[in-house]
Amino acid sequence: MSVVKKLASQTAVYGVSSIVGRVLTYLLVPIYTGAFSAAEYGVVTGLYAYVSFLNVVFTYGMETTFFRFANRLGTDRQELYDRVMSLLLVSTAVLTAGLMLLARPLLGLLEIPPGHEQYAIWVALILGLDALTAIPFARLRLENQARKFATIKLAGIVANVVLNLFFIVLCPAVLSGKWLPVLQPLVAHVYDPTVGVGYIFLSNLFASGLTLLLLWRELLDFQFQLNLAFLKPLLQYAYPLMLMGLAGMVNETLDRILLPKWLPANFYPGQSSLTAVGIYGACYKLSIFMSLVIQAFRYAAEPFFFAQSTEKNSPATFAMIMKWFTLCCAVIFVGISLNVEDIGPLFLRRPEYLQGLIVVPILLLANLFLGVYYNLSVWFKLTDKTYYGTYIGAGGAVLTIALNFLLIPLMGYLGSAIATLACYFLMAILCWRLGDRHFPVPYPALRLGLWLLFASVLVALGWGVPVAGWWARHAWHAGLTAGFLAALYLVERPRRTTV
Repeated sequence: MSVVKKLASQTAVYGVSSIVGRVLTYLLVPIYTGAFSAAEYGVVTGLYAYVSFLNVVFTYGMETTFFRFANRLGTDRQELYDRVMSLLLVSTAVLTAGLMLLARPLLGLLEIPPGHEQYAIWVALILGLDALTAIPFARLRLENQARKFATIKLAGIVANVVLNLFFIVLCPAVLSGKWLPVLQPLVAHVYDPTVGVGYIFLSNLFASGLTLLLLWRELLDFQFQLNLAFLKPLLQYAYPLMLMGLAGMVNETLDRILLPKWLPANFYPGQSSLTAVGIYGACYKLSIFMSLVIQAFRYAAEPFFFAQSTEKNSPATFAMIMKWFTLCCAVIFVGISLNVEDIGPLFLRRPEYLQGLIVVPILLLANLFLGVYYNLSVWFKLTDKTYYGTYIGAGGAVLTIALNFLLIPLMGYLGSAIATLACYFLMAILCWRLGDRHFPVPYPALRLGLWLLFASVLVALGWGVPVAGWWARHAWHAGLTAGFLAALYLVERPRRTTV
């Protein structure tokens, strides 16, 4: 149990940077929408929509590859670090330069008018700087320096938020004489109102540069070594991970692209398709509570799994981690799903958004299965069969597209949510069945499946049984939540053994 406690403590530390970062950036949204028109903010949304895909291309699975090769017997970790960093340095320079040269054609794909080429250039530089931090951050995770990792991540996030507030809130207020007019000459030297939404990209660019500088110790410890013979096994291991990452981006983001295209006209009376996308996207954000836990867990678990792989009892350790991870996520699923009617208005300030809350339990359960899949995926990473991850991710992508095509015309954004759940459930099942053949781990699959079924039934009862009155509804939901927690405690609590 000590290894699980160690992993849990590191997950908590990584979770600080994830949770605080997501909350801070989420709070910037009302500032953006208050300062810029929908057309202006659409430029930001369009460019950042592609950043998630390009991030996968820029790092092409090298973080996981670094962990895998670093834990092989006889590996010189410093030499591996130098070679992986050298490879990323060269590829990042080529990709960044290519994006900068193709700025105008790329903006044309997003139907962004001429005159904004600098936005694409700044995004290319952000992608390049972030790619160069990937392996130094991976090294911190490998060396269990979770606190340093979280501190540097938070420093970059705070810098981004502060700069956004400075350029988008403070500077315009000073120039207009609303605040501190005595500072107008100073602000006029550093602020250009014509840049507009560009300050969102510039703030991000500065924060990415600061993050890279804060990793100076890891960067100074690097010596350029580009050994082409050594690169072949690295790339053979990494490229399926990149394809898997791209497929994952399809599964995660494609529904919001397909929804306005395949939603029938007037499906929601009096609402446009873009309104439906807005409601779905806003409610999707409430599943952030599950994704934050998963992201923090991944930061801690990936290097942990590779380090434990050489231990004799590693399969039992992996099974125990899976058990407690799934049960913790099940508690989050039940707790939020049964209380989302109260949590929702705190985040979704306009009443029109609340009609989409029905998708939140479905998306929470979907993200739970995604977390299970990340746990299960350890087998193809440890056995160097990463191409299985590509096959599984591609299968999920095909199912995502097919179900959105079938369900959006019938169920609207509820169909998109169901497609997401089906996709991640399929990926988890396929990964479990294939892993059982190639790297058997004694996962308590039936036990965990019954717990998830029980949790789903309680959530369905909470939503499906009408209860009149605010207090009665809260008592009903609180009782179901307490019942689940009590059942977990009674069944799963540690038992003392007698000799």
